[in-house]
Amino acid sequence: MVNITRAADLTIIGANGGGWTADVGATAPTSPLTQPVSPWEPLGAISDDGLVYGFDEDSQEFTPWGLTSPFRTQITKSVRTFQVTLWETARTTVQSIMYRIPAADLAPDEGSGLTSFAETASPTPDRRAWWFAVIDGDTARGFYVPQGEISDRSDVTFKQDEMAGYEITITAYPDDAGNTVYHTDKLPATPVYTGS
Repeated sequence: MVNITRAADLTIIGANGGGWTADVGATAPTSPLTQPVSPWEPLGAISDDGLVYGFDEDSQEFTPWGLTSPFRTQITKSVRTFQVTLWETARTTVQSIMYRIPAADLAPDEGSGLTSFAETASPTPDRRAWWFAVIDGDTARGFYVPQGEISDRSDVTFKQDEMAGYEITITAYPDDAGNTVYHTDKLPATPVYTGS
């Protein structure tokens, strides 16, 4: 009889986590279980939908004459994205990334206490560094995006029975080394497979 190998401690549930952003060039945090410090700024509360780590890939298949299945495939597109819904829409950092405005420009007027800004019809690129941590007890995954930009923003609903949130998708761009995402994980060791 076949003995199916299973190990519950090798599974990960996105029980908790967070996101931070900084200017491009910021050094990656060293561990997903350590609080990032300045220049990293928190994104605050993220909706219970958590973090979606996306893979968008295309490939070209090459099928030789006389065969009906390909004998080689070439990846022609490989994009990594991160999707979250930010609930702290009054947080300066969150407003800054949603509207592509420097955080310093969102300081309230000293006299009136009002914050004023305009949305441009010609937005400029707004690349930033990003850090995401997914935590499940002592197990954690960290994702460092050295250069990423919000590539999609959802509509924002203001409603009595619904939390307003900014649903954003961040596309990771390659850095000088050609890498888009760096992983720093704290995972349990996989036991040696003995065949039984």
